Amino acid sequence: MSVDERFDELAASIGGFYRSWVAYLGLELGYFVQLRAAGRDGLAADALAAATECQPEPTTAWLRAANAHELVDFDGSRATLEEDLATVLLDDDRPEFLGGQVVSTVVASLDYERLVEFFHSGVPIAERPPRFHRAIEKVTVQDIAVFFQEGLAALPAVTDDLARGIRVLDVACGGGRWLIAVARRFPASRFVGVEFEPDSVARAMRRVSKNGLDDRISIQAREIAEMAFRAEFDLAYFQDALHEVPDPVGALRAAWTALAPKGRLLVLDWCLPSSVEEDRTLQSQLLWGINIDELYEGARMYTREGFVELFRRAQLPEPTSIDLPSGATLFLALKAD
Repeated sequence: MSVDERFDELAASIGGFYRSWVAYLGLELGYFVQLRAAGRDGLAADALAAATECQPEPTTAWLRAANAHELVDFDGSRATLEEDLATVLLDDDRPEFLGGQVVSTVVASLDYERLVEFFHSGVPIAERPPRFHRAIEKVTVQDIAVFFQEGLAALPAVTDDLARGIRVLDVACGGGRWLIAVARRFPASRFVGVEFEPDSVARAMRRVSKNGLDDRISIQAREIAEMAFRAEFDLAYFQDALHEVPDPVGALRAAWTALAPKGRLLVLDWCLPSSVEEDRTLQSQLLWGINIDELYEGARMYTREGFVELFRRAQLPEPTSIDLPSGATLFLALKAD
């Protein structure tokens, strides 16, 4: 590759940085929602600004930037949003949803003032602000879609058990979105969510109450590795969370102890590539970038072999690994009678 080609390639990466911010603003300000609602007629800049309670000048600047990045079609008078792009950015009930990843990536970058220092010292930041945890929830809605559309399809016995009615433990439940979604789908089952981050605990409790599910979902605030449940649950579930907890081995042990005989321990997560030969794919680019952010906050992502090693260190049975179409992986361990 020539110098000019390298220049163009890296310049495109800088453009990608700004494209992420333009997409983030379109999501957070409601521009994309309004343009989708307008359909083929589209909206003029002033109308879009009025509909979103934004100022006309920055709204017009956003439209020009979004048009440059092919996020909207803007002819100088009216703007429209293509439906396939709206699906990826806005439809959080589909595995293809990326709107949450856009929001969380941009919001995470707001904390990077000490990132260079971290590379020298190895000392992660003490904590992430509440805005970060709220943004992460927008990523988890994609994981919920993956669980329903891909995970349950791969595990029909779990679907049958949930429909029949079982006790479920959601480990590191965040803001409780998965709990509420599964409780609605399977009204015979009962749920407990455990979370250690205070802002997430508060949001989970509010969300459960708002949805009228206090009688079937209990939220408990405690460190994951310190859970004291004993043979109480039929399913213990980690949704994109095992790599985040401070003590993943202790968390696995505590979740295993919480399971009754014949119970299932299920982990849904995204695995780093196992070899450098796998690195140069779009998914690998995303995952290695996310891993730098994880290291910065004192966590880390794992390869498939790394997750299996966590089970081994926790002295649990080696899990069955199930690759899902989205690129996520399920790890399943069954407890003996």
